[in-house]
Amino acid sequence: MKICVHGAGAWGTAVAVNAAARHEVTLWARDAAQADAMSAARENTRYLPGLALPASLAVRAGDIAQAQAGVDLVIVATPMAALRGQLIALRGTTAQVAWLCKGVEPALDSTSPTAYGLLAHEIWAQVAPELKAGVLSGPSFAQEVAEGRPTALVAASPHAGVRDALVDAFHGPALRVYANDDIVGVEVGGAVKNVLAIATGLCDGLALGLNARAALITRGLAEMTRFGLALGARADTFMGLSGLGDLVLTATGDLSRNRKVGLLLAQGRTLAQAVDSLGHVAEGVYCARTVVQRARGLGIEMPIAEGVVALLDGQVSPRDAVAALTGRDPVPESVQPPAGPASRHSS
Repeated sequence: MKICVHGAGAWGTAVAVNAAARHEVTLWARDAAQADAMSAARENTRYLPGLALPASLAVRAGDIAQAQAGVDLVIVATPMAALRGQLIALRGTTAQVAWLCKGVEPALDSTSPTAYGLLAHEIWAQVAPELKAGVLSGPSFAQEVAEGRPTALVAASPHAGVRDALVDAFHGPALRVYANDDIVGVEVGGAVKNVLAIATGLCDGLALGLNARAALITRGLAEMTRFGLALGARADTFMGLSGLGDLVLTATGDLSRNRKVGLLLAQGRTLAQAVDSLGHVAEGVYCARTVVQRARGLGIEMPIAEGVVALLDGQVSPRDAVAALTGRDPVPESVQPPAGPASRHSS
């Protein structure tokens, strides 16, 4: 296959390195100076230092309109905030398209109480519904994928051709790719797990113990599932790689940026200090408020996510945020489907 990966951050570089072993791959960077430096050093020194880029991987710079010419598959490896512009630029392409970002777009009208941020597939339906597109998601740290460590991902799309293209592009001895047509559930899992990982990082930073962490992960999975069901996802998706799998990884792994935000807040750092220290985007910081706002509009309770938002907004201290969660009144453990008809937001 001829593949273009647009976005030379850690994750874009990692999937480009993986696919270059079997396909003709070009990694497109937004910044020409970054592309020149990577080509010369054969290394992404900023995001994946120490990892040699294979000789077969071409590194170029330019916009996505240039990058898509003559390719079979376009991978958008930008942060969530840039996805809308990327999909607009891809209008009319005949290539299959997939994005890697996990999160929720900020509401375009922040002054409106009914203007919710969109998940990636909803942006796609709004700006470029003619594209054959989907998402590649699941429990994965870029560093480990780039190093060829065993990983399992999910290729989600309502289009079988997109799912097949992603499997053909990336499935191999170390990276296993499983197809799923529930793009709503896969994207909800990828977005909400980032918010929940901030909570588990906070828990670990306050040395509350492994029991507390397990409780937060389990109840967080229930919140994620309630939210997803209200948007039309299938419950079984949240028991899979993009739900439970990605939540466990992001909530417990030392490479997790969102967990690190929680750890730093527990140590007394300000939110600005925590984010600035990462050098990467922590999507949970940016989508937490939108997830909570949208959940309220759907009549869904998400107490852990709400606690994270109160913490990020400086309304409560780290210890008070945890105390509010552990002091909640008992409720039945089962995850109940949302009341009333659920609307499926899919293309």
